[in-house]
Amino acid sequence: MGKPAVKTAVLTSSRADFGIYLPLLAMLQSDDAFDLEIIAFGTHPVEKYGYSLQQILDAGLKVAYSFATAPLNDTPSDISKSMALVNERMADVWKEKPYDLVFALGDRYEMFSAVASAMPFNLKIAHIHGGETTLGAIDNAFRHSITHMSHWHFACTEEYKDRIIELNASSERAYNTGSLGIDNLRQMHFMDAAALKQKSGVDFSIPSLLITLHPETIGFEDNIRNTDQMLMALGELKGYQQVITMPNADTSGLMIREKLTSFALNRSNVKLVENFGTQGYLSAMKLATLMLGNSSSGFMEASHFPKWVINLGHRQDGRLRTPNIIDVEFSKDKITEAVNKAAISPLPAFPPAYGDGHAAEKIVKILKNEFAID
Repeated sequence: MGKPAVKTAVLTSSRADFGIYLPLLAMLQSDDAFDLEIIAFGTHPVEKYGYSLQQILDAGLKVAYSFATAPLNDTPSDISKSMALVNERMADVWKEKPYDLVFALGDRYEMFSAVASAMPFNLKIAHIHGGETTLGAIDNAFRHSITHMSHWHFACTEEYKDRIIELNASSERAYNTGSLGIDNLRQMHFMDAAALKQKSGVDFSIPSLLITLHPETIGFEDNIRNTDQMLMALGELKGYQQVITMPNADTSGLMIREKLTSFALNRSNVKLVENFGTQGYLSAMKLATLMLGNSSSGFMEASHFPKWVINLGHRQDGRLRTPNIIDVEFSKDKITEAVNKAAISPLPAFPPAYGDGHAAEKIVKILKNEFAID
């Protein structure tokens, strides 16, 4: 009689982390050694944020638990209450289901709360994307805290693995597997402009800027000014379709949403998108003239094509820089200058920075060895 399957939970709180997980989920689901269940919380079951729970169901994955924990508003108090709600709901999950292995990805406040709630139950956490640094977001503290609470660590570069070792004062169970995002890109069947238009209503056959602006959660008082500077720049940038994906549920996130919605009114060249889906978003990235904003996808995924990225402000300070990234402060004139210059400049060649596109395979192999599975 063989060993029982490893009872495995995957924590996912948003469309962003679910999209990154996809290659790993496919491998776990197809391997009888793992009994895979999804715990979907955060914005997944919320219509206002695109109801990305449907993507999980459409992928044929077993959703064991789903509950909305997104904040009701975007104040610090609302974020704090959301964190408490995650902790409370997840405590009931852990009490009911003694998982052998729990995956956590990234650095968001709700992911931190879910992992923290597992600590009294002595559950073993496998953390993906540890060791990174984002000095312009409170996520930095959450990411490093998750590292301290995790049993396995799957970093996407050697530099990030070294930081995990430094944080834990130990190299035990710390691995550089490369990024799951690169796995996604290696395996992706990209949509052409016609197919993407049919799915999303957005026509990328014309020159397009792909724009995502998230709040800076360190010094969040500046978010109003930052948003206004970017929108003034967009108002001056002519000759581009401006495709804006909506921000995370963070402090000041609703303020940014309201400003983006108001900006898009009566501007036929501005398209607001709540949720492209993973295939749609990566296809949009490939087809876009360049990226603008402060999304982490401008670092890993954009380096694969590569694609020019105008990175605004300080949210991503501390991340690895590849030669396709242009750092610009929130200034109308500097943003317009950077976009116009990048749009006519050839992209530099550089080696892959985030692995060979086999991260999921490496993670599964390591864990099967840990659980002594042939």
